[in-house]
Amino acid sequence: MRSEREKMLAGELYDALDPDLVADRYRVRRLCQKLNASSDADEALRRTLCTQIFGKGGDTVWMQPPFYCDYGYNIELGERVFFNFNCVVLDVCRVRIGDYTLFGPGVQVLTPMHPLDAALRRKQEYGKPVEIGADVWVGAGALVLPGASIGSGTVIGAGSVVTRDIPAGVFAAGNPCRVIRGITADERNSYPPPPA
Repeated sequence: MRSEREKMLAGELYDALDPDLVADRYRVRRLCQKLNASSDADEALRRTLCTQIFGKGGDTVWMQPPFYCDYGYNIELGERVFFNFNCVVLDVCRVRIGDYTLFGPGVQVLTPMHPLDAALRRKQEYGKPVEIGADVWVGAGALVLPGASIGSGTVIGAGSVVTRDIPAGVFAAGNPCRVIRGITADERNSYPPPPA
């Protein structure tokens, strides 16, 4: 018999009130509370907490609390990922984030889904994984919805709602988020960026 956690990670219907899953959520919420209450000066404590929260990459993540997640162990970070203030990652399925990706304040990465049938929704839910490439910049207040992926080197405009896959190397924005244009070689190789 498969566990509820195994069903959850497989994107199948599962019982979120399973005692093992409830215990896992309590564990990471206690860790997030400690992280969110820590001071900027206590870098060693923050690093320890991040290595306990994240499934991978907690040793190099750059974090501006507060930060919230469902399980933490389903979040796999590349090298030096940055979360600005008030980010949320609901990780009932895997969330993979590539090296040097930046999240503006208030970004939410969401994997949970709920059945349209109300009777089923009372008992079970499911999820879809999210994959975000390397060197992505997700602007403030953007939402990345279940099952979406974002290619490496892409910039997502502030307030966007990413409902579907976005390719690599583009600027995308809006609700729903859509590709606005490619990022030019001049933009990739200059600072500050040229005027729009």
